[in-house]
Amino acid sequence: MSQFYFDTENNGHKSFELPGAKPHYNPDRPGQVEHIFLDLGLDIPNQSYHGICNIRLLPIRSGIERLSLDAVNLHIESVLVDEVSQNFDYDGEQLSIQLSKPTQVGKRLLIAIAYSVEKPQRGIYFIQPDKHYPNKPIQVWTQGEDEDSRFWFPCFDYPGQLSTSEIRVRVPKNLIAISNGELIDTQKDGDDKIYHWSQQQVHPTYLITLAVGDFAEIRDQWQGKPVTYYIEKGREKDAKLSMGKTPRMLEFLSEKYGYPYPFPKYAQVCVDDFIFGGMENTSTTLLTDRCLLDERAALDNRNTESLVVHELAHQWFGDLVVIKHWSHAWVKEGMASYSEVMWTEHEYGSIEAAYYRLLEARSYLTEDSSRYRRPMVTHVYREAIELYDCHIYEKGSCVYHMIRAELGEELFWSAIQTFVQDNAHKTVETIDLLRAIEKATGRNLAFLFDQYVYRGGHPDFKVAYSWDEDANLAKVTVTQTQANNNGNKDLFDLRIPIGFGYTNSKEVSSDVKLSTQHSALKTFTVRVNEREQSFYFPLAEKPQFISFDMGNNFLKTVSLEYPIPELKAQLEFDPDPISRIYAASALAAKGGLEAIKALSAALQNELFWGVRVEVAKKLAEIKLDQAFDGLIPGLEDKNPRVRRAVVEALGNIKTYESYKAVKKLVQDGDPSYYVEAEAATTIGAIASANLEEKPKEEKVIKLLKSVLEEKAGWNEIVRSGAIAGLAELKTSEAALNLVLEYTKLGVPQRLRLSAIRALGKISVGQSPANLERILERLAELAKETFFLTQVAVVAALGKMETPKASGILRSLADQTPDGRVRRNAEEALANVQKNVGTETALRTLREELDQLKQQNQELISRLENLEAKSKL
Repeated sequence: MSQFYFDTENNGHKSFELPGAKPHYNPDRPGQVEHIFLDLGLDIPNQSYHGICNIRLLPIRSGIERLSLDAVNLHIESVLVDEVSQNFDYDGEQLSIQLSKPTQVGKRLLIAIAYSVEKPQRGIYFIQPDKHYPNKPIQVWTQGEDEDSRFWFPCFDYPGQLSTSEIRVRVPKNLIAISNGELIDTQKDGDDKIYHWSQQQVHPTYLITLAVGDFAEIRDQWQGKPVTYYIEKGREKDAKLSMGKTPRMLEFLSEKYGYPYPFPKYAQVCVDDFIFGGMENTSTTLLTDRCLLDERAALDNRNTESLVVHELAHQWFGDLVVIKHWSHAWVKEGMASYSEVMWTEHEYGSIEAAYYRLLEARSYLTEDSSRYRRPMVTHVYREAIELYDCHIYEKGSCVYHMIRAELGEELFWSAIQTFVQDNAHKTVETIDLLRAIEKATGRNLAFLFDQYVYRGGHPDFKVAYSWDEDANLAKVTVTQTQANNNGNKDLFDLRIPIGFGYTNSKEVSSDVKLSTQHSALKTFTVRVNEREQSFYFPLAEKPQFISFDMGNNFLKTVSLEYPIPELKAQLEFDPDPISRIYAASALAAKGGLEAIKALSAALQNELFWGVRVEVAKKLAEIKLDQAFDGLIPGLEDKNPRVRRAVVEALGNIKTYESYKAVKKLVQDGDPSYYVEAEAATTIGAIASANLEEKPKEEKVIKLLKSVLEEKAGWNEIVRSGAIAGLAELKTSEAALNLVLEYTKLGVPQRLRLSAIRALGKISVGQSPANLERILERLAELAKETFFLTQVAVVAALGKMETPKASGILRSLADQTPDGRVRRNAEEALANVQKNVGTETALRTLREELDQLKQQNQELISRLENLEAKSKL
């Protein structure tokens, strides 16, 4: 799917462990499940089915008299063991079978459970048209991770049990049924068709799947194995555009992992209303149909490509090599996320991959700073799904990269291949990865795991530089600024390379590396392990720039305190794009006209689009009028990602000039959906600001309304941008009325969800009467059972500043069957409680502060211009 011990250390962050969290362990195993055979008949119109679950169990020990299986909200009709009826108890969650004969070691049990299900809540989902959405397809699909297989068949529902599986399913003859493994038989029976699938390689219950629909089937192949794409009819072209690189990805990952793709086929099924981005069921990945791209979306959307390679990587990390317990989920999710980086590197180059890693690191860093900090491996939680966060995906990816940087290319891939080969068709824990590394390389990386995996956090570095002209010494002072609540336990102990850059170098030695930026780097490696350390480096001449953590391989934050000339040189000449981005950030922090000139030049001259994106964002942080002039050329950038960043930056500047520039873009359009969407959002953000020359609110609303009426299209990206723009107009009743209209059933789902989320933002400035209207609407929406609707409602309520939002959140948290919604609702509840009671005073202060900032910006801008003229 797109830990450990109690984390009792007081690290100044919110706790991951909510009330009710407790240690979780796999249950005792009564035996080895060898095979699961589901024989099902679907009644799609009534959202129900009946079936028999056959389980072949080889007992591990003798004398077991009772078996306990996971089975939630199933109607259990009968239980047979070796064709003999058994007594059983069922409480709606656990099926307890009283065996008529106790188990004997070596004597298999054949368990047959007849059962039926009506309108299931989880595990299996029936998708059908209704009066609000008459064009919705007829589909049935399953979702097992983490522990939802128990909602659609009785099982031992934890990842430590591996077995082969089989599904025989009866469906209407116009539909296709896809499952794990190979299709071994199909039969026609009147108006029905029976599909029989067999998965001969062992896998856990959460990876057993079924998908049924009137799909178009597109066939491809890799080394003779079928590679198939199933999509809604009429979207065949989108399927090839979105998933067509799959055979090349199979080749790439088979080579990297040192293990050819291990299953008889690979199918990808795009389904409606999917509750994840994708799910890596063994040999049969399910994907959201929202990942299907058209040609215009493909201009600047690589998310689908990343999703496809992520789920494919799981066929090795997760399906071939299976985690033994949810607490070790980072082993598979981290590698799947790192495979996105690897594919980016393979397909687009190392610079693109470095930027991709930075974005992954930022996702984790945001969660760490604003949500909670936790170890990556912990078995203390309320529900296992809580573990599926940025700590196991994005931080996990960063940890794999640090292992690669520490070992070097050859040893890293040797270690990964050893891990896969030694553990194929087995279960693993984190320690097995460490053992494979040591076996393949002789290296013990426990020091890295202890710092980054088994405890929470990362180093926060402040780096200062000075030059001693007389002694030809460079002084670099490194301070670890992360919280010091636990003394030296919070410190990191790392060996970090530092490079000194020369653009016209007289430094000539064997350790000077020439870069593609026509600069040279003289490198040293230092051990950073104290709160503050100063390092001295003898150099033949003063360097033009300093590159801390060359290659930027360590997961960290870094604040550079260098003089402006060194930062400007780093921004222009450092061969590492991430170092150039750090320089841009440091220049923006210094502010002033010189920083604006350097950033403006970089926006036009920098070769890599990712750096230009970051430069645009940093320009907007400098509160001088000249920043606008530096940004405007970026609206003509050839790369749509840069144009989008420039539009977003103009929204932060909030002047009448920026309003006019963005308005033109809203009216004229852009080749990119995302740029158009950003412009629609930004126009609202600028119009809501306290401007001297303020655009008329009704004209802005009219403009955004025209977008809503005319820009329907792929995944409703552009119209969702317009909804977000309306949400910025927090005091407008007209804007609120328009947003509320789009929360109604019948509105395209993606757009409706955007409108629901927007209610939270727009609520902040509304009148008490309108606030009541918003709360009433959200309370009504909270009764809907669809997962994505509940998530949107929680997001909206979490932004509100009224105690009345708390009641809806509490009710939703208590009633939802989904652990993710429950946790999000409780976290949103804490946010609301924090906001209540302070906002009125804060709003007044904010308005006064904005006015002072505007006046101050104008004065400083004039002063900078005068100073610039005086130097001419």
